[in-house]
Amino acid sequence: MTAETKTETETAQAAGSCCSPTGSCHDGAAETTTGAVTTVYAVTGMTCGHCEGAVSGEISAIKGVTSVTAEAASGRVTVVSEAPLDESDVRAAVDEAGYELAGQA
Repeated sequence: MTAETKTETETAQAAGSCCSPTGSCHDGAAETTTGAVTTVYAVTGMTCGHCEGAVSGEISAIKGVTSVTAEAASGRVTVVSEAPLDESDVRAAVDEAGYELAGQA
């Protein structure tokens, strides 16, 4: 671990991030950290890695999205964006991929 990495980790822990012993874990609601918004959505119909890739690819195309992690096993899609997303944009992207957005998880 480099000194820079350690400092970043210590800073995150001191700020009460979910990485700290006293921080909260993701509860499915949107949360704001360092200018980014993390939102977890429930998507139905994903069954494999191909499904995950299709959903991730479509959501990644939405303006302001910086990261997408889709998990077929849980049906959860975690989206990090620069600002809160319009759910209708996320719904349209998931629909384009061939799946259904059930809402926020």
